[in-house]
Amino acid sequence: MNQKTLIKNTTIVNEGKTFIADLLLSDGLIQQIGTISIEGNHKVIDGAGKHLFPGIIDGQVHFRDPGLTHKGDLYTESKAAIAGGVTSFIDMPNTVPNILTVESLNEKYEIASKKSLANYSFFLGVNGDTIDTVIKMDTTKFIGVSDDGLYFTKKGNLLADNPKTMEKLFSNCKSIIAIHSEKEAIVEKNEQAFREKYGDDIPAKYHPIIRSTEGCYEATKRAIELAKKYKARLHILHLTTEAETHLFQNDIPLQEKKITTEVSVHHLWFSDTDYERLGMLIKWNPAIKTEQDKKGLLKALLDDRIDIVTTDHAPHTLEEKQQPYFQSMSGAPMVQHSLNCMLEFYKQDLISLEKIVEKMCHNPAILYGMTKRGFIREGYFADLTLVDLNSEWTVKKENLLYKCGWSPLEGTTFQTNITQTFVNGNLIYDNGVFEEGIFGMPIDFINKE
Repeated sequence: MNQKTLIKNTTIVNEGKTFIADLLLSDGLIQQIGTISIEGNHKVIDGAGKHLFPGIIDGQVHFRDPGLTHKGDLYTESKAAIAGGVTSFIDMPNTVPNILTVESLNEKYEIASKKSLANYSFFLGVNGDTIDTVIKMDTTKFIGVSDDGLYFTKKGNLLADNPKTMEKLFSNCKSIIAIHSEKEAIVEKNEQAFREKYGDDIPAKYHPIIRSTEGCYEATKRAIELAKKYKARLHILHLTTEAETHLFQNDIPLQEKKITTEVSVHHLWFSDTDYERLGMLIKWNPAIKTEQDKKGLLKALLDDRIDIVTTDHAPHTLEEKQQPYFQSMSGAPMVQHSLNCMLEFYKQDLISLEKIVEKMCHNPAILYGMTKRGFIREGYFADLTLVDLNSEWTVKKENLLYKCGWSPLEGTTFQTNITQTFVNGNLIYDNGVFEEGIFGMPIDFINKE
């Protein structure tokens, strides 16, 4: 007899509404929502006093598999994601090798099928060297193409810094083009000025001045202008400045937008005042900027100029982080705590639960055309997260699941706790205990042209 899971008396947050109901899960799907009687073959989970969200979809992570697995891998980082309520992710192409071919992309899917506890998808990498090959492909087969992280392997790989390359891509590519938007010439000029003053040991607090608002704004403005010219489907990754938020629309629904953007949770959580305390641990590209930028990003998220929330989860070893400025690797782990961070903003009356679900669950599914994910609907995949909104705990090394073993949030006390996470109807995480023999699925999507 097929066992079904029944979640009883839980407070569902979905599609702008919050209501108490039961949920019946079977064959990986949500079978029924309503008042449901318990039957003999039901595994019953008491959801009373808890809130049920659709599983979080993280549209930008760096899980480091293949080739950089000393930092993290598709097993360890998906496990951390699941503990944080994240049930699906899209991983970036800056692994070793860079994911620049269909062959390497397929190999990555094969690795994930044997290691990832969460559902998965992967961007195809694109740079100046591969652009001609990519535009000859049927790009509708990819969830998106991206240059993110590829600038670490070679200067000149940022699309936003190469108008001719961007024009070629925008005029030919039929998938989402997700770009890292900074102007390298401005960054390099600033780097040189600070190097002359401090040598290699530049204090971390100058990172947002080196990777400046001007460098971000000029790159984003130009990319948007070119995307509009060619009617391309452009997504600007990890927005960091209040100035850039004014370049985006909120007067049409997300389904109709050709140009979209996101904010990564650390750019809402930290500001430049935190460099003194955390130093290189919060060195990200683009940089964490001012308190005004942080507030401007949240405002744009609330009024729908910013479409989704991501983590840009990018683990490095502590040794790699605790180097002088130019040697310190950019990025940090966040995927285990992104929902907790957003729920802390809810506790501060800065955002509603419904808006959190919209930006972390519904909108990523809409933006990337994901099939039957991101919503609590009958017939949809049962990707779900149960949360206790009144359960205090503190981030410590002992409760971190990242392979790198550290977090810039260590010592932070959260008021909410993810208690259970379901992936495709399977209870993968239950109050600290994992079901590790069941792996996630590749995410089906329809690429809108």
